Amino acid sequence: MPRLCSSLLLLLLIASPVSGVTIDWVTIGNPGNPSDTEVMIDGTTGYGAVPYIYRISKYEITNAQYAEFLNAVADTDTHSLYNPNMGNAAPSNTGRGGITRIGSSGSYTYSVIAGRGNQPVNWVSFLDALRFANWMHNGQPTGPQGPTTTEHGAYTFSGTNFVGTRLLGAQVFVPSDNEWYKAAYYSPTGVYFDYPVGSNTQTICAAPSGVTNTANCDGGSLFPNDDITDGDVDNLTNVGVFTGSSSPYGTFDQGGNVFELTETRDLDGSANMRGGTFSELAIALRASTRTGVSFFGDGPGIGFRLAMIPEPSTGLLVIAGLLGFAVSHRRRNSMRARRA
Repeated sequence: MPRLCSSLLLLLLIASPVSGVTIDWVTIGNPGNPSDTEVMIDGTTGYGAVPYIYRISKYEITNAQYAEFLNAVADTDTHSLYNPNMGNAAPSNTGRGGITRIGSSGSYTYSVIAGRGNQPVNWVSFLDALRFANWMHNGQPTGPQGPTTTEHGAYTFSGTNFVGTRLLGAQVFVPSDNEWYKAAYYSPTGVYFDYPVGSNTQTICAAPSGVTNTANCDGGSLFPNDDITDGDVDNLTNVGVFTGSSSPYGTFDQGGNVFELTETRDLDGSANMRGGTFSELAIALRASTRTGVSFFGDGPGIGFRLAMIPEPSTGLLVIAGLLGFAVSHRRRNSMRARRA
């Protein structure tokens, strides 16, 4: 048996790819939950029902993770996955980026700005987020932006600006509006909350701490950097630093920091976003806040997270095969012993 375990471990190490980007996933259970009765500010209702178990990233995608992506596929940045505003870290409406680029087309390289690697990536568009999801779905390959890296996977692109909906069997993707909403506002106990920290009391905009029901939002004004004495941050914060303010399932920052893109498209052709930003009033974190942005829209307060539905891993298949082999081997030995 020890030999079997040693062989199994070796095969698992061979079968498991080494990844540059590691994501912490949170499982969202309770499949078949009802939709919420909350009425959105756009007059729609009925969000949050998901009939299957899935996982969502515990944190927003960070500058460090997105820089790994750029270095893998954007030495020639065919589809403009890098926005020059990402290189401006100044605390202003035109700044707060976290990634710099040097070199020329064909030899671009990307680096994280010191102190901003664990902050959410911003200045990304809906199309950028879907291409990052394709790259993750495809196993984080290195190479030009094409069918095996960014243009096919969970979504299929036709040219730079046209993309289809999520493909059947997609394993890593940008969450839908319903998937995002459930992870933020629904509780395994069977109730919806108004704010993504398991509370119906309005979230407090404050500096990072372990205090419950706090977030990186702007308590004093809709405009950043104008009221720095009111106790809020007026800038992006590292993901997960509001340690006492997770959602009931255990995600962080689904309220505040950056608005988060979903894969859901509204009838006007815009992409849906939720969650509020570092510069929005706390009311923007409420479940009823639902807004949209064009496929090309970006800004200092727009980011995203990922979701996934995993297939049985290669490792599990190897385990199943080895266990089957072990059972078969034992049966053969038993038959031999009886014949003897």
